[in-house]
Amino acid sequence: MRVHTPPSWLRSLTHPHLRTLLLLGFSSGLPLALCGSTLQAWLTTAGASLQTLGWLTLVGLPYTWKFVWAPFMDRFIVPFLGRRRGWIFLTQALLMGLILTLGHSAPATQPLRIALLAFLLAFVAASQDIVIDAYRADLLPPQRRGPGAAASVLGYRLAMLVSGALALILAGHWGWVRTYTLMAGLMGLGLLTTVRAPEPAHREAGPISLRQAVVEPLREFLQRPQALSWLGVILLFKLGDALAGALSSTFLIRGVGFSIVEVGMVNKGIGLMATLLGATLGGVLMTRWGLYAALLRFGLLQNAVTLCFCALAWKGHDLGWMVGAVFLDNLGSGMGTTAFTALLMSLCHARFSATQFALLSALAAMGRVYVGPLAGFLAAQWGWPLYYVFATLAGIPALLLLGRLRPALLRLDAIDGEAAPQIGK
Repeated sequence: MRVHTPPSWLRSLTHPHLRTLLLLGFSSGLPLALCGSTLQAWLTTAGASLQTLGWLTLVGLPYTWKFVWAPFMDRFIVPFLGRRRGWIFLTQALLMGLILTLGHSAPATQPLRIALLAFLLAFVAASQDIVIDAYRADLLPPQRRGPGAAASVLGYRLAMLVSGALALILAGHWGWVRTYTLMAGLMGLGLLTTVRAPEPAHREAGPISLRQAVVEPLREFLQRPQALSWLGVILLFKLGDALAGALSSTFLIRGVGFSIVEVGMVNKGIGLMATLLGATLGGVLMTRWGLYAALLRFGLLQNAVTLCFCALAWKGHDLGWMVGAVFLDNLGSGMGTTAFTALLMSLCHARFSATQFALLSALAAMGRVYVGPLAGFLAAQWGWPLYYVFATLAGIPALLLLGRLRPALLRLDAIDGEAAPQIGK
């Protein structure tokens, strides 16, 4: 009797490691909304100006500079739970305290306290991301990077659904103090997951000096063929998507007149559900298409659907149009993020996974963080329709660079072992 085994792509989607990555992704995604879009909605309802809200996005600077202290976390080990999990546990405990403290602050009378706490929250959250990203890269073999990226994105976006949609809805009924207290308690899921998470089967020895941890990862990457083109793709691939989302809460509340509850249910609820669907579908399609095809097709999609916000700006206050625009935009964004995360993992050398992933992801985060002041200025000067046209066009350069890197990406698809050192050869 012949036994029918599931196809390899289906087996890769049901591996036990993906459950761990799903929950760690949740822990990683929870703080971002609480010092970003949810905080933006809180301050919007408190009467902050559009320019102030734009500048406040700079509290996310640690996400772009986390490579500065990533070598420190690569070189030194917390004396419990191993090289990666010890740091993850420590940062998660700190995040619980910071979220709780931020929620007990008053934006009307304590703006500097709000800004400082939001910055510290972003700093510790970025530090958590450093070690979670390194742990994921160490744990997954190449054939599971697509599904692993999808699981991480699913957990990450689910956390943003909770700290975004649920937080806004609860804030409308409970107030911000109780809402942020609940969010702090949910970080306990991350602590439990970290304690129970498996160790990677093949563990690389850490750098023997801080100098080696700082210099060698950068030198190794820059010596690769077409290194500048890779850096260009990383910087620009999510730029249009970042522009589309930089002031999304403000656009929906102030630009087209939706209430905070409507924004919570649609933009932060249906939108993030669409992102979860996009991440799942992206992980499945990546196992069948390969990395190059997924990056190109998902990149085209995530840029094209930004025009839905342009249409909504022209249409005005219409709930049906809002649902459609938010759903399509977040579906494309979720698929693009899955492919992009898999690309970052593939570009990391096993010896330097923490520092290299921090360097690459920090470069990618520059688009999301630094567009904040630009987004506020352009939206105020041009109006919302023209702003979203510009956001759509901003993603085109990355797609052109992908075409230039096509041979290297196709070779990367065919590699079964450590991929990064062979890229471009």
